[in-house]
Amino acid sequence: MNALTIIKTLGPIDGRNTRRDPMLRWMLFAPLFLALIFRFVLPWAGQLAAANFGVDIRPYLPLFYAYIALLIPVLYGAVVGFLLLDERDDRTLLALQVTPLPLAGYAAYRIGVPMALSLLLTPPTFWVVGAPGLSLLEMVVTAVAAAPLAPIYMLLLAAFAANKVQGFALMKGLGIFLVVPLAAWFIQMPWQLLLGLLPTYWPVKVFWLLWAGQDVWGFMIAGLIYQSILVALLFRRFQKVISR
Repeated sequence: MNALTIIKTLGPIDGRNTRRDPMLRWMLFAPLFLALIFRFVLPWAGQLAAANFGVDIRPYLPLFYAYIALLIPVLYGAVVGFLLLDERDDRTLLALQVTPLPLAGYAAYRIGVPMALSLLLTPPTFWVVGAPGLSLLEMVVTAVAAAPLAPIYMLLLAAFAANKVQGFALMKGLGIFLVVPLAAWFIQMPWQLLLGLLPTYWPVKVFWLLWAGQDVWGFMIAGLIYQSILVALLFRRFQKVISR
């Protein structure tokens, strides 16, 4: 079964399931809403902070923009993760194991969809935000660095949550991974590398280096390798879960 057939088979099912769930529909459009808030509210908040408290937030803008870079793949990975939990509840995954659909093809589809969404939507989201001084190429590089977070979050939900209720609680707990890496902004090298245990650190670091006009390729390659290892380990865990 080729890739196009898999997409034609599973794509409409995912579309229907997503439309039926208000939470998943909201998660799909949440990055756009957040980008609009950043575009219009952040400048106003900066002016307010400067006028009333003498605080200039402009040096800290990379913190806010880096959060956007993380949020997009995490949300789309979570959407697919919840779809996987639905399939587990409905025992669809067990049924798929006796169909002509190969597990490798199914895995490639599940991993590829949230990554593709992240890669496609991160650059236009940055454009909506209005991140100054960030070229289209730099937006694309940031999107590539962050895209593996989508299957990581998807597999974390699918492998460690028993149902959507547990999945929602786990997703809230994993939200700390979006915030803690931002602390690297205030930590000097090499100590900030301790945060590299978190997969969310690497795309944040790549984005900040791009923002500063510095070389990113060492951190880019290291991050992609580390994230790929995590995807492989989590997928093995997921295989064990669905075969029980």
